[in-house]
Amino acid sequence: MNGITGLIITRNEEHNIEECIRSLRMVCDEVIVVDSCSTDRTVAVAQSMGAKTIVQPYLGDGPQKNFGIDYASHPWVFSLDADERISPELAEAVNNIDLERTPYEAFEVRRRNFIGSRWIRCCHWYPNWLVRLYRTDKTRYTDSKQHASVPSSNKGRIKADIIHQAYDNIGEMFTKQAHSFSSRSAKIIFQSGKRVTAFAPVAHAFAAFFLNYFVRGGIWGGLDGLSISKAMAMNAYLKYARVLEYQRDPKVLENENFDEVW
Repeated sequence: MNGITGLIITRNEEHNIEECIRSLRMVCDEVIVVDSCSTDRTVAVAQSMGAKTIVQPYLGDGPQKNFGIDYASHPWVFSLDADERISPELAEAVNNIDLERTPYEAFEVRRRNFIGSRWIRCCHWYPNWLVRLYRTDKTRYTDSKQHASVPSSNKGRIKADIIHQAYDNIGEMFTKQAHSFSSRSAKIIFQSGKRVTAFAPVAHAFAAFFLNYFVRGGIWGGLDGLSISKAMAMNAYLKYARVLEYQRDPKVLENENFDEVW
């Protein structure tokens, strides 16, 4: 096995963290969990699994992951979200790479996204290529607070999958987009100083639906394709409507907790 550090950022993931760590152990001899002040048993479960666990209030997606990198014992890191798992095929492929001699500084893998037990291939959900294995003295996550990525002009591809349980059902997808995801995005946008107009919620919602349903092939995905497109449109609408509300309503702004972006 190569010397690789596994990295997970968490918040209230006690139902996921054990299997996630066990998955990483197939390719990693060290696992680091950076927890964003969970109120459940995430930290206790991670520690019981032998993970090096650090509690850090959420800094944003990229900064939080880069914070965890600083605790890694190995130059190579494999990042995984708590609701993701390394497939056996991916584990075998990673373990067969000679990381001491590889010319690459990073590797992309495919992410296989599921709603319930349904493997979703429309809306660019597959193949969803992402850099997850990377050498931290060469590259690391961008400082983006949402949907950060690992930039690299010298990367290889591993043609095997991460398994991602994106949502347990369609209802959960709409609920998360309406609450957690759009709220977090709105706070990040507002804190960046960006101003939005009254047209922004509708314009962004329309653009999100058109992109996912027509450009990204949601139209060929049946109910799931339509639901994903509508959920993305709802997310876009609420995100910008919330930013607009912060701009227009001092009472809403005063009552919002920007230290808690979740």
